[in-house]
Order: sequence, then C-alpha cells, then structure tokens
Amino acid sequence: MPARVGSGDRGVSDTADGLTALLTAARQASLALASAPTQVKNRALRGIAQALRDNVAGIVAANAVDLSVGADNGLSAALLDRLTLDEARIRSLADAVAEIELLTDPVGEVVRGSSLPNGVKISQVRVPFGVVGVIYEARPNVTVDIAALALKSGNAAVLRGGSAAENSNRVLVDLIQQALVAAGLPGESVQTIDPYGRAGATRLMQARGFVDVLIPRGSAGLIQAVVTESTVPVIETGAGVVHIFLDDSANLAWATDIVHNAKVQRPSVCNAVETVLVHEAAAARLLPAVLGRLAEAGVTIHGDAAVRALFPAAVPATEEDWSTEYMSLDLSVAVVADLDEAIAHIRRYSTGHTESIITNDIVNAERFLGEVDSAAVMVNASTRFTDGGEFGFGAEVGISTQKLHARGPMGLPELTSTKWIVRGSGQIRS
Repeated sequence: MPARVGSGDRGVSDTADGLTALLTAARQASLALASAPTQVKNRALRGIAQALRDNVAGIVAANAVDLSVGADNGLSAALLDRLTLDEARIRSLADAVAEIELLTDPVGEVVRGSSLPNGVKISQVRVPFGVVGVIYEARPNVTVDIAALALKSGNAAVLRGGSAAENSNRVLVDLIQQALVAAGLPGESVQTIDPYGRAGATRLMQARGFVDVLIPRGSAGLIQAVVTESTVPVIETGAGVVHIFLDDSANLAWATDIVHNAKVQRPSVCNAVETVLVHEAAAARLLPAVLGRLAEAGVTIHGDAAVRALFPAAVPATEEDWSTEYMSLDLSVAVVADLDEAIAHIRRYSTGHTESIITNDIVNAERFLGEVDSAAVMVNASTRFTDGGEFGFGAEVGISTQKLHARGPMGLPELTSTKWIVRGSGQIRS
C-alpha cells in the first residue's frame, strides 16, 4: 500500500506512476484470487474478522481523528453518523465477515447448461469480474463489507473511501492486507487509493483495462459524477428518496410502528423513508397518531395543506421536499386521493430504491407490487429491510437502482459475471 502523503508530496508523474503500479498489482492479484480455493478465501475472511475483533481500540482511535476533523469541517450529523465506528459497529462488521465466510462460494456455480444433439456439452458458470473499484464517502464500514464480499467472490478491490474517513480506512485496509497475506493471498487484493486524493479517484474512473467494474456509493452528486465521468462500466447505486403509502385500510398500529422505524431507527441511511403518502379517506384516522409519534422523536414534518390541517405542527412542504433525500430527522408528508395518485407521485419523485404500502386490501397490495418499479417494493414492512445483511447476504456492495445485471442489495452473485464452457469430442459445425 502506498505511504500516506500530503497534497503536495507527489508530482504529477509520481502520482501517475504510483497509481499505475497499484492498479497493475490489483490486476495481478485478481488472477490469483480467481483460482483461489474456497477454503483459502475463507481462511482470509476468518483472519479479517479476528483482526477486527482484536483491534477495536486502534480502529476507534483512528476513527475518532476522522470524526474530530469532520466535525471541524462542518460535516452534517447524517455524515458523521455514517462515519462513526464504535465498538458495537466494529463487532457487527466482524460478525458480518464471519457470516460471509459461511455463504456459498459463487465462483464456478453452473447457472445453466445443456447437451446439444451433436454431443457438445455447454454450461454457463459464474466467474469473478476481476478488479472491482468502489468510490464512496464517509463510510468506513463499506471498506470492510466490500473487501469481504470481493474476496469471497474472487475479486480484487481498489477502494476510494474519501478524505473524511482516510484514517479509519488506512487502519482497516492494513488489517485486511495482513490477514490476506497470512492466508497465503496477495496483500494487493485489497488496496486504497485515498493517499492519491482526487487524482486517484479520477484515475480509477478512467482505468479501463485495469478495473472491470466501478461501483459508487454515496450522495446523488457523487454517484452522478461517477456515472458521467467514468470510462469503466458502472453499476449505479442510487440515492434513497424512499416512500411509504398508507392506504385507506391501513392498520393504525402497523402504520405508526412501521413509519417510525423507517424514519427514526437510523435516518442517515439510504433505506430510511423520506416521504409518506396517505389516502385521504384515512388521513384523519392515521395522521395524528403517526405524526405525533414521529414528532415526539424529534422529526420535523414537511406537510402539504391537508397534512397541516390535521397536524398544525407541520411546516409547509415545498416542491423541493418531494425529491429530497434528507438523511435526517425530516419527513415530507402528503395526502393523496387514492392509490393511483400515490403511484403517480412515486413514479415522479422516486429514485427507484424502495417503496412500501401499508394496507389490508390484497388487491391494492398486489397492484402496488406490480405497478411500482423500484429495486425493492414492500407490503406492510419497514423500508429499513432493504439491506444485504437483512436479506441474508452477510453484507452488501450497495443497493443497485439500475436495471442491468444487478438490482437491489448486491451480494456475492452480483459481484460475478459468467462465461460459457464448451466441451466437445471432435465435433465440427456443418
């Protein structure tokens, strides 16, 4: 791993040479990982999990530096929450790595196959992408999640975690590399380009031929910049303008509990609800209790006129509110005429992440599931469940909001491509 440097420590040529060497090493490491036996990869994962458990104090200390700098630089409460690694979160990360070890290795899995009439046998099997690049911000947990998932799926990972988490990520990558080497795998299987600053991020986006796929995680601005500027194929993860629709038959207790959980449990994450829509026939019955509980938890309600009439503590909602990912204790709320209007609102403002309906009407539930086109669509459940760990993936690379290759929480299979294996015995095409 390159030594940590300041912004003025490298010339342009030194930076270019260093990045080329790093990317070349990642490509070489990917060749070893592609053929690494499952038991070797699992040994490395056990080492990573143990290293996290054994070095909690050092990780917390490095993270404290990042948090202090972030606070001084005016990072929002949401970003500071994402940036935080305390003992509980580190142990949870270690548990997630241990869970990934127990998952089935996707490499070599036969997706489909057949025998042709002439005796030629064909099969489609899963293979690693090769080198996966990830650009993210203020999320040191992603460093561990990506490293573990990339390792188990046979990929090398090149990470750009951003300046906000540079100290945390440096310690984490160092521990991961030590575990890789101890297991007999190249330490360059997981590398960070953080010491190269923005030049590193730009090079990663332009590293076609070195990097096989690039995954951005973070703000809508970061994701759009990567999608626009990258020459490497991008799997787009999306911002979470997430909706819950309270149908006219919604159970009051369910509506109150689910909306509260989806907004308050961890408001800074992408699967937190940002807009609640409520059927006009149920607004008077549902909103006082639902919004009252949210207000008690410190949530600011941004409501339309109908909402404010029922809940005067709400502030007026603006047009901008309907397309805002707050990542804070703010929630936009609107009264709609019916399911059709709710679906139309979601189609207009959703980022395609997660939407949920609270209803006791099976016809409306099935219509919502069928007509709402997001990566995850739910009935009578909190949007907070859109998560790789909750889905049983151990962790996730991100929530893909695109429609090509992968959609929704991305786990091990989504970090693989396929190739065709053809076995013959002298056949020729006539």
